[in-house]
Amino acid sequence: MKEVTTIGLDLAKSVFQVHGVDASGKPVIRRQLKRSQVLAFFRKLPPCLVGMEACATSHYWAREIAKLGHEVRMMPARYVKAYVKRNKNDAADAEAICEAVTRPTMRFVPIKTPKQQSVLVLHRSRHLFVRQRTALVNALRAHLAEFGIVAGVGRNGLEKLLEVIADDQDERVPPAARDCLLALRAQLAMVKQQILDADRRILVWHRASELSRRLDDIPGVGPLIATALVASIPDPHAFRSGRDLSAWIGLVPKQHSTGGRRRPWLAALLERRSTKIAAIALANKIARIAWAMMVRGTRYQEPIQQAA
Repeated sequence: MKEVTTIGLDLAKSVFQVHGVDASGKPVIRRQLKRSQVLAFFRKLPPCLVGMEACATSHYWAREIAKLGHEVRMMPARYVKAYVKRNKNDAADAEAICEAVTRPTMRFVPIKTPKQQSVLVLHRSRHLFVRQRTALVNALRAHLAEFGIVAGVGRNGLEKLLEVIADDQDERVPPAARDCLLALRAQLAMVKQQILDADRRILVWHRASELSRRLDDIPGVGPLIATALVASIPDPHAFRSGRDLSAWIGLVPKQHSTGGRRRPWLAALLERRSTKIAAIALANKIARIAWAMMVRGTRYQEPIQQAA
C-alpha cells in the first residue's frame, strides 16, 4: 500500500469515517473507526495532512491528532459541502473533506486551546443561566397574575412580587400555589447567584489577559465582549479584514462610515433606519476596530476628528 499523504476524517459520536489518499490523489484507505480506535490509528501513520469539519468536538480531536505529528486543518462545514460528489453519507463526507483540505483557496478554522474553550464554556453557561432567570421571572409573573397579583416591569416590580410570595399572611395566594411559587423563588435566587459567580470568573480571566484588557478600551466593549472575542478568535489573521470578521460573527448589514466619528454617524443613521439596524451597524464597527487592534497589537485611540 502506498503511503498516505492526506486524510479526510468525518467526526461522529461513536463511529468515525476515514478517507485517505496518496501523493497522486489515489484512495488508499476507506474505513470506519470506533471512537476508541481513532488515536491509535493516527499514531501508526507517518505524518500527513488531516482535514476535518469544524463542529462539535473537532477542536479536541484536532489538538490530539496534532500531538501525534500530523498537520491538522479544520474547515467550515458549508465550505466542504461543495465537494460532496454523491448522496450525503459518512463515506462521501470523508472523501469530500479529504479533497477540500487540499484546495489552495480553502479557508481554515484556527484550532482553539483548552483555555479558550474553557472561557467559551463559561460564557455559554452564563448565557444559559440568564435564559433560565428570564424563564423563572416570566413564570412567577404569569402564575401570580392568575390570582390578580401584578406589578410593574423591572427589578422593583419583581421584588414586590417576591415579597407577596414570601408573605404567608397574604391570603390572595392559595397555600398549594404558594409552595410552588416558593420553589420557583428559590430557583431564581440560585440562578442569580450563578450569574454573579460567572461574572466574577469572567472578570478574573479578563484581568489576566492583556489582549482582553486592550479590547476593553473600545467604547461599547466591556469584559464580557472582550473575553468572548479573545476566546472565539484564536488567530485574527485568519480573517482578511475586519469586514470578514463581522460577517463571521453574523453582523450582516453593511455600514460605510469611517473610523473618524464615533457617534455622529450613529445619530444620523438612527434618523434614517430602525434602532435594530443601527445597533447592528454599531456592533459591526466595533468588530472591525477589534480585529484591527488584534492583528496590529495596538491600543484603542480616540478618533482624531472627535479629539479636535
